[in-house]
Amino acid sequence: MPKAPRRPPQLRGRIFRGSVAVSSGLLTRNDLRSSAWRPLFRDVYADAHLTVTHRTRCSAVARWLVPPGSAIAGRSAAALYGVGRLASTEPVEVLVPTTARTGPAAGLRVRHACTDPGDIVDRAGIPVTSATRTCWDVARWLDVVEAIVVIDGLLARRLTDRAALREYALNRAGRRGWRSLLRAVDLADPGAESPQESRARVRLVLAGLPRPETQYVVADAGRFVARLDLAWPQFKVAVEYDGLWHDDPEQFHRDRRRLNQLLGDEWIVLHLTARRLRDDFDGFVAEVRAALRTRGHRPRG
Repeated sequence: MPKAPRRPPQLRGRIFRGSVAVSSGLLTRNDLRSSAWRPLFRDVYADAHLTVTHRTRCSAVARWLVPPGSAIAGRSAAALYGVGRLASTEPVEVLVPTTARTGPAAGLRVRHACTDPGDIVDRAGIPVTSATRTCWDVARWLDVVEAIVVIDGLLARRLTDRAALREYALNRAGRRGWRSLLRAVDLADPGAESPQESRARVRLVLAGLPRPETQYVVADAGRFVARLDLAWPQFKVAVEYDGLWHDDPEQFHRDRRRLNQLLGDEWIVLHLTARRLRDDFDGFVAEVRAALRTRGHRPRG
């Protein structure tokens, strides 16, 4: 019968530096290679019984792998604010001072940049870029659609607002990224309730369609009828993103019933699925454009 791996009580349920555990006599190098321990980064290990999340990895990175003045940044920072879900295996994004000689490392995405006072905050013991600085960074690092997915989420949680983001960008006019942030702010909307809604809205606008209203409420004589993901109320045209519907079949039927009532009230409601968003968005744009045209919309120029 194989011998059970050593699991000193001091290390159970913990994340630790392998070299420290070895130098203190708790483990040997061979012990570290056993099934009892899970390598997270170079010389950083976790008890294999511990559930490791992206936040767990962010905490380990901030504690052991980056120099002072660094912070969790980008999409990793957004995830710590509750915006977006990142798997535990995805690289941790970090912002390190330009003076630091931190090079590439497995499991990390290292960005070198200067920070201003207030750009780094403490979030449950982890240094993280502020919500406003996070918006600045994703506007520089991601394509405009994916950047706005993050920015929409931060705005929806009221961690920053569009006025603060504009001021932040204008105060840094001339620095790399300020125009990208201004463009993103103009396209952002705190009313988006899911990443896919954000993607659909921004792509429709970038395709040249007028900007829709988010979460538009339709009422009849003061009575609630429906809430629409994206709507052009002056034309009575709407777009609904058909996602998971919160895994609630009853909610699906209730929403469909409301939308059928809207159709009876002369609204045009177009449904966008994940597949069409991915594979046939140009075709969907043509359908929305045609619907708006039938209701009197005339593009400028």
